[in-house]
Amino acid sequence: MSTAPVRRTVLVAYSLLAFPLAMAALPVYVHVPKLYAGELGLSLATVGVILLVARCLDAFQDPFLGWWSDRVAASGGDRSIFVACAAALLALGFLGLLRPPAVSGSTLAAWLAGALLLCYLGFSMATISYFAIGAELSDDYNGRTRITAARAVAGIAGVMTASALPEMLAGTEGLARGLATLGLLYVPVLLVGVAALLFGVSPPRRKGIVGAITIGGLAAPLADRRFRWLLAVFVASGVASAIPATLVLFFIQDVLGRNDLSGWFLGIYFLFGAIGMPLWVVAARRVGKRGAWVSGMVMSIIAFVWAFFLGQGDIVGFGMVCALSGIAYGAELALPPSILADLAGERDSGGEARGGAYFGFWQLSEKLNLALAAGIALPLLGLVGYVPGTSQAAMGDLSSMYALAPCALKGIALMLLWIAPVEVRVGQAPAVSGGCT
Repeated sequence: MSTAPVRRTVLVAYSLLAFPLAMAALPVYVHVPKLYAGELGLSLATVGVILLVARCLDAFQDPFLGWWSDRVAASGGDRSIFVACAAALLALGFLGLLRPPAVSGSTLAAWLAGALLLCYLGFSMATISYFAIGAELSDDYNGRTRITAARAVAGIAGVMTASALPEMLAGTEGLARGLATLGLLYVPVLLVGVAALLFGVSPPRRKGIVGAITIGGLAAPLADRRFRWLLAVFVASGVASAIPATLVLFFIQDVLGRNDLSGWFLGIYFLFGAIGMPLWVVAARRVGKRGAWVSGMVMSIIAFVWAFFLGQGDIVGFGMVCALSGIAYGAELALPPSILADLAGERDSGGEARGGAYFGFWQLSEKLNLALAAGIALPLLGLVGYVPGTSQAAMGDLSSMYALAPCALKGIALMLLWIAPVEVRVGQAPAVSGGCT
């Protein structure tokens, strides 16, 4: 690794792959259930069980995939080749998911299960190694934030593209046709991202490093006290962010009464997430990554306290909430992975290839955040009698769960971050006041 800033051409080449990786996630989570249960005839129960089993296997395979990636790097291999092989699996799985054969019943269910497992395996393999490559591009403190921020902007663009394309491609022929076309378009986009990584980025080789070859390297990150602290903060903050993401469409429909503007609100959120990204790069340089992340959490709390007081027809107010929380979301995308890259980079400098293992557990926790958010918010709303599609008062249970519960969890995350010994002093690290070091 080098303390020299990453060249802009390398930064662009590296970040391009984030676009198709992010673009794949939304259709799999949002459109595939509707496609197989709503248009292809599988029962909701069957689709639900297949999705649950596939997602559980997907989440818990991540630490192993990270260790495997480290083993490749430790033996002198190139993580980029690992990413390319994983992308081939992702392309096949994604294409199979969105363009299923003309079968039905148990055969269609088996196809869905196989395509999902292939898609999840390819996605996780590619993402973990891709993030590890980003951590290895530079050991400069501020340079790592530039890398994670550029990757996050490309990822947001991928999500926004994936949210718009299915409906645009469907036209009058229905969702199935739109998704089938998306599957075909996706493959060349993914190939471009992989080619940019292979030919535009030169990850460092670590010939002779043996720290991650043994199976003991699988759980090594959990022995790192600072990583455990960072993971605790990330889980608390991540669940706080995932709860409103799970409930936002219900909030727009039943509190604001403007279901027709859902796409616009989501667009504002993601757009301001991208626009605000340079703010967090500058903030991290000025006050440190932890200080900048603290600011992002405070901004998120302010936004959701405001959201709690909104009611029917408060379009402008909620637009402002989306913009403010979108900027705060940028902090979550750029800063925690940059801090994690510092932790993993310190291990690398000590002769251990651990980036994949660290990011494997990181991916596992990110997926568990989404599961916990749905598992907490939806059952609790059901217990208090909320029924989707019924008008809710602005001070009702839905508003409390959507706005106040995330504020409480962000507050916990904020307190943990303030005392967490997670800041690694490398490169150009500035002094940061507050918290343990």
